[in-house]
Amino acid sequence: MLQLSKNTIKGKFDSSELYSMSMLHSHRFGRLVAYSLLGIFSISFIIMFLPWQQNIFSVQGDVIALYPEDRPQKIESTIAGKIEKWHVHEGQHIKKGEPILTLTEVKEKYFDPNLSIRLQEQFYAKEQAINSSRNKIEAIDSQIEALENANRYSLEKAKNKLKQSILKNKSDSADFVAEKNNFSIAQNQYDRSLKMYEQGLIALYELEKRKAKLQESTAKLVSYENKVDASKNEVLNARIELNSVIAEYSDKISKAKSEKSSALVYLANSEGEISKLKNEIANIDIRNEQYVVYAPQNGYIVQALQAGLGEIIKEGESVTSIMPENPKMAAEIYVYPMDVPLLSIGRKVRLEFDGWPALQFSGWPSVAVGTFGGKIEVIDRVENKNGKFRVIVTPDEHDEPWPKQLRMGSGVQGWAMLDEVPIWYEIWRQLNGFPPSLKAKPEDTDDKKEY
Repeated sequence: MLQLSKNTIKGKFDSSELYSMSMLHSHRFGRLVAYSLLGIFSISFIIMFLPWQQNIFSVQGDVIALYPEDRPQKIESTIAGKIEKWHVHEGQHIKKGEPILTLTEVKEKYFDPNLSIRLQEQFYAKEQAINSSRNKIEAIDSQIEALENANRYSLEKAKNKLKQSILKNKSDSADFVAEKNNFSIAQNQYDRSLKMYEQGLIALYELEKRKAKLQESTAKLVSYENKVDASKNEVLNARIELNSVIAEYSDKISKAKSEKSSALVYLANSEGEISKLKNEIANIDIRNEQYVVYAPQNGYIVQALQAGLGEIIKEGESVTSIMPENPKMAAEIYVYPMDVPLLSIGRKVRLEFDGWPALQFSGWPSVAVGTFGGKIEVIDRVENKNGKFRVIVTPDEHDEPWPKQLRMGSGVQGWAMLDEVPIWYEIWRQLNGFPPSLKAKPEDTDDKKEY
């Protein structure tokens, strides 16, 4: 007590009978509080230096299959058809190649059950037509060859005839020139004889002889002139005949080549129709195999997307879903963009699955209960529509195996484990809003792996 007043109550009553006064005079309680605070402070101080493993907390994710072919898939019908029979029920295990359902045809183009046979008959008929066209083309080729040979022979004959006509014309022209000379001589002799007769130097007999010779020479000159004109006409006729032969055989050969071209066009069209028929026959054979929808792999029928019998489905429409057998499980979690640079392929992750009891200590994973180990397998190169990056985690073979009861689509929570730091550093980092730190730069590992 401060004892500021001059009036005192000391000695006027027994202070031991008052609890509060007795507590004021007791020093044991104070020492207990002091020791307790000192112990708490010491323990807290020691704890501050204990190791704490930094981690990245992920957004809620799902359980998926690592390989795309192991993920649930929809079975689609390749062709349009009407459901005739279901061979499976939901939840049934099915092996690869076993039938799921049978369809019947709904397109009138394919109603004929013997359509493939009809197309085969058309195919054989068209093949025979093609063979006939080829034989026709060979015959036309032979005809063209014969015409070309005949043309060559006829041309040689016409050319020879033309040469002969030209030579004959030259010969007749030479005879005509010679006879003109003879006529000139005969004319001169007659003129001289006439003068001499008038002068009385020769007898009338000689004059008449010269006149007869002149008349004979005149007749020969006219004859040779006619022969020259005739030979010229023969040359002209030979030229006309030569041109006629050229025109005649050109027309015949052109006509034969035109027929050959028509046959070739028909042959090409027929071969195109043959190819089209082959394509249709192959399509019909393949379509006949599509009336039954088969399982693409071993798995379980999850859900029938089409129900009942007689229901019509379109091309590419899904009929059921199948869950592949024994998929390699993985966890699909999402992290914020600011945490992606801290992650790398192969980094350890702790996972907590929905429906599986767990007690998680993120900083001390060794004391966590109900969590399972994993490692980062894939980090997406781009963010998804929610602004986060997807990370695929696979089981850690050195840790406890994942529960067998896991199903595709189950929820999962993840913690990517980083480096160890003291607790005091982690508290200081959290209070200041700093990101986790790494002792070494993450390896630049290519996410493209061969599975």
